[in-house]
Amino acid sequence: MQNGTVLTIILNYKTPDMTLKAAAAARAAMAQIPGEIVIVDNGSEDGSFEQMASAADASGWCADGRLRVVQSPENGGFGAGMNFGMRAGLSDGSAPDFYYLQNSDAFPEDTTISALREFMITTPDAGLAGSFVCGNDGTPHSTAFRFPSLAGEFEGAARTGLITRLLPKAVVAMETPTVATPVNWTAGASLMLRRDMVDAIDGFDETFFLYFEETELCHRAAQAGWRTYFVPDSRITHVGSVSTGMKKWQRTPQYWFDSRQYYFTKTRGPVYALGATVARILGHALYDLRRLVQRKPQADPDHFLRDLIAHTFGTRRRPVRAPSVRYIPVAKDPK
Repeated sequence: MQNGTVLTIILNYKTPDMTLKAAAAARAAMAQIPGEIVIVDNGSEDGSFEQMASAADASGWCADGRLRVVQSPENGGFGAGMNFGMRAGLSDGSAPDFYYLQNSDAFPEDTTISALREFMITTPDAGLAGSFVCGNDGTPHSTAFRFPSLAGEFEGAARTGLITRLLPKAVVAMETPTVATPVNWTAGASLMLRRDMVDAIDGFDETFFLYFEETELCHRAAQAGWRTYFVPDSRITHVGSVSTGMKKWQRTPQYWFDSRQYYFTKTRGPVYALGATVARILGHALYDLRRLVQRKPQADPDHFLRDLIAHTFGTRRRPVRAPSVRYIPVAKDPK
């Protein structure tokens, strides 16, 4: 791996204009880095592929072989789309040393990708490295995390200061590190993966349609001896939830519950998964009591607790269909 080649992967699902803006930022960040950019249209079937391919060609982006627009035949979800991009490899048929996964609503600074690349080159135990992420207004986003746990499910649902103080190591979102720091997992909006790690653990688990896929990938990498790092010198601006519409959910979609249940079952077993759900129900009930007594605001989409119970104990409601515009990028490598 001594060349440090990078394949940047941007996953599009029905957001072609935003994706092209993200690709322009990636081109600037990749200017001095050996490698290429691949835009994957994840089965949009709305003309996105043709629009992006035409715009990229008209801009001269494809003339030097440093950018391609490819099309996945179906939308298998975030992990599947990223796996497709990693399998595409470099245009000469070779595999890169690193894969950089960039959300289609994320905009790297000129030094973002090079900072991650240099960190990976000088840190041989790093299998994954993620960036400092902020919103358009400069507000930092939480992107350094501990793995979800039974205690973490209770703490997160209870949203109560006393419980948080009693269970500080269970809080999933960590305080944002100011120096490069090992973390359990980090968000996929701007994430670099070492190809050797991807080859060793076989990339994303495509059972996940959306959510928890990068958490499980980092968990599997850790089991195989690779570390995940948060690298604050690498920075991106992230619009957030453009493809999923998560911030405007009125009801939590079925696939979120499916991914959560599958994550806990795969990583901890079915008994632990059930315990994690019970812990979340208890924490949620405690917060609902606080809402009654202290007039706390609603913190979850409508009917969340009812839907969680129904999903876990079998009386499932009619599934909420995925939004017409779904997720955005974080990626994986060839199978």
